[in-house]
Amino acid sequence: MTEEIIIAGFGGQGVLSMGKILAYSGIMQGQEVAWMPSYGPEMRGGTANVTVIISDSRISSPILQEFDTAIILNQQSMDKFEKMVKPGGTLIYDPNGITRHPERKDIKICKIEAAEEAARLKSAKTFNMIVLGAFLKVKPIVKMENVIKGLEKSLPSRHHHLIPMNQEAIQKGMDIVKQ
Repeated sequence: MTEEIIIAGFGGQGVLSMGKILAYSGIMQGQEVAWMPSYGPEMRGGTANVTVIISDSRISSPILQEFDTAIILNQQSMDKFEKMVKPGGTLIYDPNGITRHPERKDIKICKIEAAEEAARLKSAKTFNMIVLGAFLKVKPIVKMENVIKGLEKSLPSRHHHLIPMNQEAIQKGMDIVKQ
């Protein structure tokens, strides 16, 4: 099993941390992992994306031209990465701020209204965990117990009290994703 993923959006949406948590989750599961972030000089508001590869075998290169799954969180990323999903692959997107929805017919398209749900929960910081939950529902490539370990590893210890809230947000994403 090898899953090649691109997560793309604006800086400040938790794109890189979502990829990091997913990568740590794969490590905790004993899999080979590659995590390669890419972002502009701006911390918030600029574009950001991260490539995550989780595999049962060695990973030859983290540089990819196409992906099994694309998680798209803004229009610029939709324009750039929709065409890079392999035929038969999966595209997961949040429609907030998307003006041109995915059009391909040869891929599975899933919608997660994570921004709307995070606003309803009055917790903008849960946005990326809601999106991660949607991904884990559609592609259960790592076990939830390893995701929790990944959260523990990636969050500073002073923020470990937020893990239950993040776990609830992941579950919420699993519950509301539309396939």
